[in-house]
Amino acid sequence: MSLIHATAIIAPGARIAEDARIGPFCIIGPEVEIGPGAELVSHVVVEGRTTIGAGARLMPYASVGLPPQDLKYDNRPTGVMIGPRSLLREHVTVHRGSVGGDGMTRVGADCLLMACAHVGHDCQVADRVILANNVMLGGHVRLGEQVFVGGGAAIHQTVRVGRHAMISGLAGVTNDVPPFGTVFGLPARLVGLNVIGLRRRGFSKESLAQLRLAYRLLFREEGTFAEKLRIAAERHAGDALVEELIAFITSPDRRRELVRPGRMADNNAAEEEEG
Repeated sequence: MSLIHATAIIAPGARIAEDARIGPFCIIGPEVEIGPGAELVSHVVVEGRTTIGAGARLMPYASVGLPPQDLKYDNRPTGVMIGPRSLLREHVTVHRGSVGGDGMTRVGADCLLMACAHVGHDCQVADRVILANNVMLGGHVRLGEQVFVGGGAAIHQTVRVGRHAMISGLAGVTNDVPPFGTVFGLPARLVGLNVIGLRRRGFSKESLAQLRLAYRLLFREEGTFAEKLRIAAERHAGDALVEELIAFITSPDRRRELVRPGRMADNNAAEEEEG
C-alpha cells in the first residue's frame, strides 16, 4: 500500500507506486505518475502529465508540472518527466511544456536541483546535471550530461550547453556553451576548459591534451573561425572529444551563436593553460 499522509490531496486517476511516499499537504493531479520508491516530502505540488521517476525525491514546496510562463501557451496537454533518483530541493519549480517543442520538459536521472532553481518550459536537462541555488533556465534550454551551473546563473531561452561544461555562479549565458568548456561573467565568456571536472570524471591525460590543443586553436589563435574549424577537424580526426566539440559547434539545429572567448584572472581558470 502506498505510504500517503492523510493530509495529502490525490486526484482520481493519479498513479502512485505502492512503495512511493507522499508526505503531508502534498497535492497531486489526475494525470501524474509517481514511480517506485519516489518521495514527496511535504507541501509538494505535482500537476499536468507529469512522471516522477523511481527513487526521485522532491523536498518541501517543490512545484512540478504547473503551466508554463509563456503567453503563447494555450492550455494544451503537456507535461514533465523527472528522471530516476533525481533530487529537487526546496522551492524548485519545473514547468510543463508549451509550444514549439514536443510538449515535454525533461530532467534526467541522478540530477540535483538545489533550492529555488527554476527549469522553464520545454527544457531538456540530461543526466547527472547539477543546478545550484537560484539557477534560472529559460524555455527550451538544453543542458548536456554532467553540466554544472553555479548559483544565481541565468541561461537564456533556446541556449544549448554541451556536456561536462561548467557555468560559473551569477553568469548570464545568452549564447551556446561548447562541451567541456567553462564560462564566466555577465555576459558570460568562454574562459577555458573545465579541466578539474574532466579529470575528476576520469578523462585521460592524452584526451585532455588533444582537447586543450583544439580549444586553443579555435578560441585563442588568429584566423577566421571557419578555417580554424577545418584545421581542427583535420588535425584531430578520430579524436572523439574534439569531434564532439566540432559537431556541437556545427550542429544544424543551433538557434544561437557560440559564446565568445574571454579571460578570467584567477588560478582555477589558468588550469586551461597548463602544459
